[in-house]
Amino acid sequence: MAKLKRPQKDIPKIAKNLCDGMLRDLESAKRPTLEAIKCSLDNAIYDPKVGYLTPGKKKVTTELNVSSVQKLARTVFMLDMMLNNVEMGSVNSTREFYYMTKGLVKSDPHLKPIDFDDQVESDAIIYYICDLLEVYREELNCFATDRGGQTYSQNLVVTESLPDGKKAVIDLSQMGTTPFQPKNQPQVFNLKPKKGKIDFCLVIESVSTANTFVHNGFTKRNNCILLGAQGVPSNGVRGWCKTIQDQLDCPIYFYGDLDAYTLQNIYRTLKAGSAASLIRNSDFSAPDVKFLGVLPEDIDKYDLHCYDVKERDAVEARSLKKARDVLSNDPFFKDKKNKNVADILRWLIKHKKRCEQQSIFSVNPKDPTMPERIILDKIKNKSYV
Repeated sequence: MAKLKRPQKDIPKIAKNLCDGMLRDLESAKRPTLEAIKCSLDNAIYDPKVGYLTPGKKKVTTELNVSSVQKLARTVFMLDMMLNNVEMGSVNSTREFYYMTKGLVKSDPHLKPIDFDDQVESDAIIYYICDLLEVYREELNCFATDRGGQTYSQNLVVTESLPDGKKAVIDLSQMGTTPFQPKNQPQVFNLKPKKGKIDFCLVIESVSTANTFVHNGFTKRNNCILLGAQGVPSNGVRGWCKTIQDQLDCPIYFYGDLDAYTLQNIYRTLKAGSAASLIRNSDFSAPDVKFLGVLPEDIDKYDLHCYDVKERDAVEARSLKKARDVLSNDPFFKDKKNKNVADILRWLIKHKKRCEQQSIFSVNPKDPTMPERIILDKIKNKSYV
């Protein structure tokens, strides 16, 4: 993903002021109270002019008491470790931070009361610290995974500015079948075509399908960027798509399954961010991305194989229930600008159908170029929302 565009905060100073305030309250026999941005759907605002979900004014208030003392102690404990990383310039994954806490607790019995039973608990404290300081996890040198989106193109040159001041130039046309994959952490990229303009960027939900397209010659025959999102997009995928959107004058299309999960959890997250990460959506969303399909009308037009969604199946029932909920409560789907996307959800609820992205391979199994022709046909005829 690209370098974060917002001004860098003095995180050590902010953290010190926070802890000093807690200490003053304790010395004055007051209960320290912490306020963090509430990152949830009921505090999410969607402005179509902005294009992504932003936080409202609601806060989560935590006051020191019997039930919250462990949470606040864990917060200071984890914050101290993360600030140490920032000071030393070292990085760690969320999993590694969990084991670092284990090591410190093992070496000091006094820390036993704030030990974490599992990584879910330590992750929750990390996310709370980010909401509390209003900073990104990456700004605290904490990363989840390096999965950043497998990218292919015959007409894209990426120049990366390295921390030591050097530059690395990557010509994607010279990588053979090996994808370019940016890390899931801040990187400074400059993107430019080798010649002319790139016609479009195609983001495919399934990495395996994206790889199939590449091996069948999609990027050789088309002046494009092809990117495998690997399901729910990581911060790396989201930040990388934003970089493509901001630096290259080309349309971006998302192609994935026709089901409620894909629309709610994958496409919406890529386009407008998520409610769980309201403070970071400005750097981790690509508002210009369009939903290419699978669309409801594609089923009849291409005679696609699809499945019946059965509400007696617990997973399918939850998916439909969430679809109904987001239509009523999600500001993204409620906004009239996204009416066409919301209409697809309504169609899914009414017809209870599911059509997978790979269904285009059923149209003419003897012609390996048929899926490509369908994609290009949809782009040419503006069959997207």
